[in-house]
Amino acid sequence: MENIDNLCINTIRTLTIDAVEKANSGHPGMPMGMAPAAYSLWTRHLRYNPKNPQWMNRDRFVLSCGHGSMLLYAVLYLTGYDLSLDDIKNFRQWGSKTPGHPESDLTPGVEVTTGPLGQGISNAVGMAIAEKYLAAHFNREQFPIIDYNVYVFASDGDLEEGISSEASSLAGCLGLDNLIVIYDNNHISIDGSTSLAFTEDVAKRYGAYGWFVQTVDTDGNDLEAFDRAIDAAKKEKGRPSFIKWHTHIGYGSPNKQDTAEIHGSPLGAEEVALTKKVYGWDPDKTFYVPDESLAKFRQQVEKGTELENSWRKLFAEYSKTYPELADEFTVALNKKLPHDWEKIWKESVPIFDPTKPLATREAQGKIFDALMPKLPLVIGGSADLSDSTKTLYTDAPIFSSVNPAGRYIHYGIREHGMGAIMNGIAATGILTPFGATYFCFTDYMRPAIRLAALAKYPVIFVYTHDSIGVGEDGPTHQPVEHLASFRAMPGLILIRPADANETLQAWKFALEHREGPVMLVLTRQKIPVIDQTKFSSAQHLSHGAYILKDTQRERLDLILLATGSEVHLALAAQEKLANEEIGIRVVSMPSWELFEQQTQEYRDSVLPPAITARVAIEAGVKLGWDKYIGSTGEFVGMTTFGASAPSKILFEQFGFTVENIISTAKAVLENSIK
Repeated sequence: MENIDNLCINTIRTLTIDAVEKANSGHPGMPMGMAPAAYSLWTRHLRYNPKNPQWMNRDRFVLSCGHGSMLLYAVLYLTGYDLSLDDIKNFRQWGSKTPGHPESDLTPGVEVTTGPLGQGISNAVGMAIAEKYLAAHFNREQFPIIDYNVYVFASDGDLEEGISSEASSLAGCLGLDNLIVIYDNNHISIDGSTSLAFTEDVAKRYGAYGWFVQTVDTDGNDLEAFDRAIDAAKKEKGRPSFIKWHTHIGYGSPNKQDTAEIHGSPLGAEEVALTKKVYGWDPDKTFYVPDESLAKFRQQVEKGTELENSWRKLFAEYSKTYPELADEFTVALNKKLPHDWEKIWKESVPIFDPTKPLATREAQGKIFDALMPKLPLVIGGSADLSDSTKTLYTDAPIFSSVNPAGRYIHYGIREHGMGAIMNGIAATGILTPFGATYFCFTDYMRPAIRLAALAKYPVIFVYTHDSIGVGEDGPTHQPVEHLASFRAMPGLILIRPADANETLQAWKFALEHREGPVMLVLTRQKIPVIDQTKFSSAQHLSHGAYILKDTQRERLDLILLATGSEVHLALAAQEKLANEEIGIRVVSMPSWELFEQQTQEYRDSVLPPAITARVAIEAGVKLGWDKYIGSTGEFVGMTTFGASAPSKILFEQFGFTVENIISTAKAVLENSIK
């Protein structure tokens, strides 16, 4: 190893040590061990431009073991990204661009938000899928405008989490040869040696997945061995690559190297001084960056600028030869729908017959058949439930190793992996991903959904079989508490449409929304299609809640609020109560989040504060509804898990009947008068 290489590597290490020490918090061990790999990757292999972190054809780097974030921050600062030495000094502090775990919407150069182990490597699978599809869709002979690789640093913890198995298995099946994972095999976890709970042969496991596997048993400092492994991985065709790279956690620490003690704690002043001496560093200098080291790293600025300029020249020629494709690319890159989106929408949307009941999942199927063939940058699939979720539209091309131009992904029974892969597709830019399964299986997907909300990924989560309406499958498949739990998640917009027309408008909103994830929750059972000529237009769905049917009387006495399959029950109850000279308003409330975004004036117009007699109807638990029904309102909903029986019987047994709604409404009115 040349002296300049060693100097640069130790600069990464000491910046990490000092930042963790100053914060009195962090994980120094992994960056100390993986610094040589990071140095080699970022100065010899990755294609990127520090001055334009969003250059579309850059290679992607994912730090799946996000607890080692200082490794990434150090490299980003050193190579010239918009990250300063003061940002490094402000590691893990309020308002800094260097949080404890990488956040993609906060720090320039961070591709995906990582931290929960296994998510990053799974995101990378989605990023690799996106590259394959984009290349197949946009590239033409002599114009490889999309041809980047996705690199990952992963830890023992990443590989122990089940989500990485799901995603890695699919990556092997799909032959994603643009994906290269470097496994930091340092044999240490927080509790001690990984042998306490992790003794499998990881290389053989990845070989069984269909990956190209290389094992490098050095001390983590052999740059030539690392370069050979990366070069071999880049040349491999038809298989993703897995490099088992042996390192020493906390490399250079005389008393803590290869121990759990250095995994997630500062070294302490005495050990910092001893470690710096091992590196040939002045122990009294903190956040010291040698001029020679910085100059070496900053060469990447000129190199990256040249790479992007070369690509831009290629794209300019591409634009002349293929102007329509270039325009499609540019519009999508700016997070916009096609120029003719409104025309596509008006010409494609189906008309639903109000005399024929239709499950909202079936309505979705009709929407997909009409719309998806005209939206080539919307890509998605289902977790082995394509027919049930109605997401496999007619003649949908299947994405595979032999057909990367396919737009429908068969995820298999891998819900958690699907969620994280969708996030990776969205993080890549240009593509809008969707993925579908049953609503109860969000229990397997929650970490990925949460990260989508946190990172503002424009992902469309599609869930069917939304309530006790699942019927005979029983309470294991009836998600009574899930609506409440996801409404509690910041940054997620949940929509539970009342019928086919609201489902149509929900999809319009989801496709147009670019600032975070949208969750659509749809019925298994058939429900009435609300007649748009007799009731308010479903176009009001974008307001979150709207007056579906107002009283014809001079005085408003009572408000019925409902979502999803229960809205038609509220309408039926209103019709009967109207005959008893009671002024009733029915409010369809498909999205609490969208309703809360409206002005106070609009919200008060829908739910006048003076009208305290209110009844909410929803086939889920009550949690959260008090905000809208107040202390005097009542809730017709679930207080237990469901049961196994035909859905009609279940709705009757659990009180979702017009008769029960009427009796509840009368009781509320009586109490309000008192």
